[in-house]
Amino acid sequence: MAPILPESVEELRATGNQSFRNGQFAEAATLYSRALRMLQEQGSSDPEKESVLYSNRAACHLKDGNCTDCIKDCTSALALVPFSMKPLLRRASAYEALEKYPLAYVDYVTVLQIDDSVTSALEGSSRMTRTLMDSFGPEWRLKLPSIPLVPVSSQKRWECLPLENHKETSKSKSKETTTAKSRVPSAGDVERARALKEEGNELVKKGNHKQAIEKYSESLWFSNLESATYSNRALCHLQLKQFQEAVKDCTEALRLDGKNVKAFYRRAQAYKALKDFRSSFADINSLLEIEPRNGPARKLRQEVNRILN
Repeated sequence: MAPILPESVEELRATGNQSFRNGQFAEAATLYSRALRMLQEQGSSDPEKESVLYSNRAACHLKDGNCTDCIKDCTSALALVPFSMKPLLRRASAYEALEKYPLAYVDYVTVLQIDDSVTSALEGSSRMTRTLMDSFGPEWRLKLPSIPLVPVSSQKRWECLPLENHKETSKSKSKETTTAKSRVPSAGDVERARALKEEGNELVKKGNHKQAIEKYSESLWFSNLESATYSNRALCHLQLKQFQEAVKDCTEALRLDGKNVKAFYRRAQAYKALKDFRSSFADINSLLEIEPRNGPARKLRQEVNRILN
């Protein structure tokens, strides 16, 4: 008796997944292609499902060394669902294999904006940084395309996506987080972090807070040990009215340096905007214990005190 052929998009995808796991990448790619055609013929408006199929087929191309088609499929997947983790990682790997290092760097760094504990992206961005520095020297960043700023709504998105036929995001989250936090930055990492922070500072002076956040975030991927980088990014979040993010960054800054007066002041401002006036008042008092004559802090305390009373 002939085997029963899959008749639905879901069955085709499931059969493709099994073929992929068995190492039959060309067969899996064919099944994903049939599923895509079926989905498109049905006129289904399900971008999530279509994006996953493109991403899965891209994984097959990558395994077979067909990097050009892998890049095309990943780009199609990302057009349907921007900032999806797997197509970004697969496209980065394909760009790297084709020695398109600036493009690979951008994709790895974009992944790190979504989740800064993904080991393959951390290692890939460090690898690309070394390669680009060796190729272009200190001005290597001038060779980069623009790095997209990932919205907060897309961060951690990968946790909600189906776990399909590839292992780049399947490691334990806690294990990755532990690895990222325990990684001691090298002297080169610290220097790159410092340079990126300075680039962020220059952008702040020009009022370009969104791009400054990007630079501070990139700096923190290389070294997350400098309190001032967190408090500087918090300033940008305040300017963009992202008050919860400002609180988080100030808290991290104070964990690293309990006397960072800017972190106390900015967190107090953020708490005030969030109408958490008691927390704001507590932060101002902590700041004034360190700098009793700090004028802006004394003024802010008067404002918060009036609200509380």
